Amino acid sequence: MSIIENALKKAGKQGLVLDDDQVLPKGSASSPAILINSEELALAESVSGQFSERQVNLDWKGLAEKGYIDNNDAKSQLAEEFRVIKRPLVNNVQGGDGNGISRPNLILICSSLPSEGKTFISINLALSLANERDKKVLLIDADVEKPSIAKELGVQSPLGLIEYLEDDRITFSDILLKTDLPNLSLITAGKRHKYSTELLSSQRMYLFAEEISRRYKDRIVIFDSPPLLVATQAQILAELVGQVVLVIAAEITPQSVVNEAVSKLSNCDVVMTLLNKTRREIDIYGHNYSYGKYGQQ
Repeated sequence: MSIIENALKKAGKQGLVLDDDQVLPKGSASSPAILINSEELALAESVSGQFSERQVNLDWKGLAEKGYIDNNDAKSQLAEEFRVIKRPLVNNVQGGDGNGISRPNLILICSSLPSEGKTFISINLALSLANERDKKVLLIDADVEKPSIAKELGVQSPLGLIEYLEDDRITFSDILLKTDLPNLSLITAGKRHKYSTELLSSQRMYLFAEEISRRYKDRIVIFDSPPLLVATQAQILAELVGQVVLVIAAEITPQSVVNEAVSKLSNCDVVMTLLNKTRREIDIYGHNYSYGKYGQQ
């Protein structure tokens, strides 16, 4: 059996080969890279056509009403703040392995405790990064115990990260959602699972992280994780990424709690802290970090 036949056989088993009466647009970037190696995947794509992709429309009105970045107001205070926040992260990505950072394009957003605003930061950071001219962004809801990204964005998906990790028959393209913001894609958390911690620490998850980091160099991946001190999943995820942003609720989270959270990130290459929910303007190196509507709630 030739390598093309072998690739097509594997693709057929995974539901990747289209029937004769199915026609899909070319240009899909989705690929089940974990299940078929790169050489076979390229051959399978060239023979069988492109993979299907699903697109969802974000609830832009709802996002603006909740205090997220308004896609129609690129010069808002919040948009400018996230331009400052994202710049060191992007610089580390562009520096690649030369910075001594392993997987710099994988970024984990976490907090010490619940309700510090990590999902707010994750979504706004993803929206801001998606406006970069030469970067694509994948936002993954890895807070599998209490997912909220799909609800916040106003989207639905029958499959998510947990389904992918649990079932080898489910491919990357099955869980990937394109959005109406051209450079932004999503992966939802999926269903609740009693062994979610074990799934996140599995070899399949490791290979998933390795593949999306290595194969898609122009893609920045944002993981919204559970809080560090209330769930073990965050520490597991932190070992898979190159950069971590620790969100701290201003004047709420005790210093001792922050110190404990930071200690759990000691093996991470880059750990940045972000002060959220400030009720007054804080000037750091000439930049203002107050958070508009969200900080006033």
